[in-house]
Amino acid sequence: MTEDTPDSLIPYDEIVQEALRAVVGRVLGEIQESGSELPGNHHFYITFKTAAPGVNIPPHLSERFPDEMTIVLQNKFWGLEVTEAGFSVGLSFNQVPAELEIPFAAITAFVDPAVDFGLQFQATVADMAPEAHDDPENDEAGAGPAIAEADDGSNVVTVDFGRKK
Repeated sequence: MTEDTPDSLIPYDEIVQEALRAVVGRVLGEIQESGSELPGNHHFYITFKTAAPGVNIPPHLSERFPDEMTIVLQNKFWGLEVTEAGFSVGLSFNQVPAELEIPFAAITAFVDPAVDFGLQFQATVADMAPEAHDDPENDEAGAGPAIAEADDGSNVVTVDFGRKK
């Protein structure tokens, strides 16, 4: 595109973001339908904005992670419920059980390292841009997500629509 490209009257960036978040919903929905059993070596790192509208997490987690948090769905999770708007799941943090409700709109990254697949989402509000954060803190073993650059041949999809000012 050039400097002369007019601003679109169709919100393509929002439409694409919504469609990609639907991928996360479909994957989690299939896991829910299978009785919350992850097939093979699949496991998910899900990063989300803890202060986003609709996020419901225990106070001790929102205090520890006031901006963004990454959870792992692998072996120790329960009660996965998926709706059109988001999902809820039970996880253990330092052996303390917690119930989390996360809208799909709050998700900023979804990674399945078993198959080198990942999606990154842009924040919908400028002041909600992703910040550096600690590795996942729930009781799952493993390293943090290795989200590769799109030009390295991996299956990571990064969508970043810049807007003309």
